[in-house]
Amino acid sequence: MTAPLLVASGVVKGYRTAAGYVPVLQGLDLEVAAGEMLAITGASGVGKSTLLHVLGTLDRPEAGTVRVGAEDVFKLAEVQLREFRNRTLGFVFQFHHLLPEFTALENVMMPALIARRPEAEARERARALLDELGLGHRGHHRPGALSGGEQQRVAVARALVQSPRALLADEPTGNLDKDTGERLHDVLRRMNREKGITVVVVTHNERLAGACDRALRLEGGGLRPDGGGGGGSSLDPALKRA
Repeated sequence: MTAPLLVASGVVKGYRTAAGYVPVLQGLDLEVAAGEMLAITGASGVGKSTLLHVLGTLDRPEAGTVRVGAEDVFKLAEVQLREFRNRTLGFVFQFHHLLPEFTALENVMMPALIARRPEAEARERARALLDELGLGHRGHHRPGALSGGEQQRVAVARALVQSPRALLADEPTGNLDKDTGERLHDVLRRMNREKGITVVVVTHNERLAGACDRALRLEGGGLRPDGGGGGGSSLDPALKRA
C-alpha cells in the first residue's frame, strides 16, 4: 500500500440546532493512499459532505486531526491554510459553481490568478486542461452556453489548474443524467490514473463507487467497507458527448 496522503484521526464534528446538538462525525478515522481513488457512500444527511469539507479544510473539526502529507493542516494559521488549500487540494461539487459572467477559460484560470500566478501562465495551463478534457473549442463560452456535462468538466479543469495533490468531489454527477454522469466519472478516473492525483468522491451511485479502488460507507458517525471498489471502469470514454 502506498503511503497515505490524507489521514483523519479521531475526527469529531456536529452541529448545534434549535433542537440541540446533532452529532455527525464521531471519532472518525480514515487513511487515503497517495494515488488512490476512494468512494464515500452513505444515506442522505449522514454527513458525507461534512466529512469532505473537513478533509478539504473547508470546515474545522471539533476534535481530532487531519494531515495532508506531512502537514497537520488545522495547526496552520488561517492565511497559511487558505494558501495550502489553494495549491494542494482541488474541489468539484454537485453544482459546478462556475462564475456566470466569466468564460470557461477564465473560470478555469481563477485559482491560479488567486495564487498570483502570472496571467499568461494561468491562461496557458487553463487552455491545456480544457483541451485535455475535450473542451478546447468551448473556452470562450460562458457557463450558460454550456451543457451540464460541459459545465462539470470545466469545474474539473478548474480544480486541476493548480496541479493539486488531491481532488475532492462531492456528488459531482448528482445533477447530471446517467450517461453524462458516467462520462464525467470516467474523466475523474482518467485524471487519477494518468496524473496520479488522489481522488475522494462522494457518490450515491453504487456502480460508480464500484469503479473506484475502494469504497467506504459513512454510517453512525464512522466508516466501514462498502463493497471494496472494483479498481476498473467500463464507463463510456466518449467524453465529448457530455
